Amino acid sequence: MADDDLGVTPTPPFPIDDVVGATDDQPQVGVISQYVKDLSFENPNAPAIYQSQDSPAIDVQFNIGASTLGDEVHEVVLKIDVTGKWGDQTGFVVDLSYAGLFALRNVPEDQLQPFLLGEAPRILFPFARRVLADAVRDGGFQPLMLEPIDFQALYLSQIAQQSGNATGAVGHA
Repeated sequence: MADDDLGVTPTPPFPIDDVVGATDDQPQVGVISQYVKDLSFENPNAPAIYQSQDSPAIDVQFNIGASTLGDEVHEVVLKIDVTGKWGDQTGFVVDLSYAGLFALRNVPEDQLQPFLLGEAPRILFPFARRVLADAVRDGGFQPLMLEPIDFQALYLSQIAQQSGNATGAVGHA
């Protein structure tokens, strides 16, 4: 049965007009889209690595980038690099760039960076974590479930560290 038969009008996943071009003076934030921007999985020691009885050592590195695509549209990219090693052998290497487009309207300038580098990655992370777990599982390993990350606390810590370095603050011994 078609949507028209039910009296339902299909709408896009996020009505961008509600944020971009809105006349309301209240701050408005919306997720326009989320997507895998880049994904690479390497399994350099297959099939020998599957014979290993050791537990893997997992190294996780991440980075957050934000760019402005328009007056009210920003892209946030959560980059996660994971390496799984069994002893001195690399079992897998995963590089994931997971991105989101965010529409921001009437957000005060001093709140843009905290949102883009703290809150937006928090929104993206569960989806990026699933993509990463699926890639590792599809590579023949146990799914890798990363623990939640407090991006807001990391952002605040980085800001505090930068302001400490900028003012020449010296730590106490």
